[in-house]
Amino acid sequence: MAVKVLVVDDSGFFRRRVSEILSADPTIQVVGTATNGKEAIDQAIALKPDVITMDYEMPMMDGITAVRHIMQRCPTPVLMFSSLTHEGARVTLDALDAGAVDFLPKNFEDISRNPEKVKQMLCEKVHSISRSNRRSLFSTPAPAPTPAPAAAPTSAFGRPAPAPVARPVAPAPVRAAAPAAAHSPAPKRKAYKLVAIGTSTGGPVALQRVLTQLPANFPAPIVLVQHMPAAFTKAFAERLDKLCRISVKEAEDGDILRPGLALLAPGGKQMMVDGRGAIKILPGDERLNYKPCVDITFGSAAKSYGDKVLAVVLTGMGADGREGARLLKQGGSAIWAQDEASCVIYGMPMAIVKADLADAVYSLDDIGKHLVEACL
Repeated sequence: MAVKVLVVDDSGFFRRRVSEILSADPTIQVVGTATNGKEAIDQAIALKPDVITMDYEMPMMDGITAVRHIMQRCPTPVLMFSSLTHEGARVTLDALDAGAVDFLPKNFEDISRNPEKVKQMLCEKVHSISRSNRRSLFSTPAPAPTPAPAAAPTSAFGRPAPAPVARPVAPAPVRAAAPAAAHSPAPKRKAYKLVAIGTSTGGPVALQRVLTQLPANFPAPIVLVQHMPAAFTKAFAERLDKLCRISVKEAEDGDILRPGLALLAPGGKQMMVDGRGAIKILPGDERLNYKPCVDITFGSAAKSYGDKVLAVVLTGMGADGREGARLLKQGGSAIWAQDEASCVIYGMPMAIVKADLADAVYSLDDIGKHLVEACL
């Protein structure tokens, strides 16, 4: 059965071009178009598409507001189009918080210059997010995270009072409860030298959910690999840094791992760690599908830290991280996978589980607290 798509954009040219690209795929059917957010909501309710492609900047109602309404009234996987700028990254991250599943750069030059590549990317994204877990799209009001141990005093407004270690905590969006899944027992405490987390589709929200549960005194260094364009990772790291009690920054060559600091692999490049705790940033290899690649970072951690790594694989398409996890497992390190029920896309964690590499399988809401139990 063909994937039904609603195309939303205020540009007549872009609506037509996206519709033409999608309609050329016999397994995709464009069932309607809309020129603004209000039309998008009405069409989503009336047509019940499997996927919606959504622009951000539109008259009457912008794309983020439309996504929020759609998630409340008729949850549907949304693919956002974004400009490759710092502001475009910020807007896209807001859209993902609102419930969008994934995004693609909105680049008119690429459509003209590389039509086949654009067609392949767009159709692949549409097919992949059409299979996303719709239960993960529901949003409900978020409670504030549980205060960290030994947290600084808070003001009457619930914000940390000024103090050297105090960091503001903003709640991540909370998804509706997924069906009950089999859970692994709580982890045993170990002196890990590194926590390594890899993710892709659905990862920005998942990482936010996990990292906001960690206290400022979290004792292990953290490296993060999120499949994301180069223009986005700096904005994403800045966003996480504002939300979390730990520090988060985009990794740079020569950065040193330290407790309570999470380093995010820069988009378009590869990140490795060495035994001295130094970060190496290498050019993205065109032969690799992912830049950054979870396998590369996990593999370097396995070589440098032996059995002292705790690796976590979160929601995402494909199987990136499986071979790196295999190396970590051979060295005696621990591997956790996010459970299917809480994943947006159960691809990367499924690859870990099917390869019998997972020491534990946890729901997204439990991973943060289990990291604290395992490392503190």
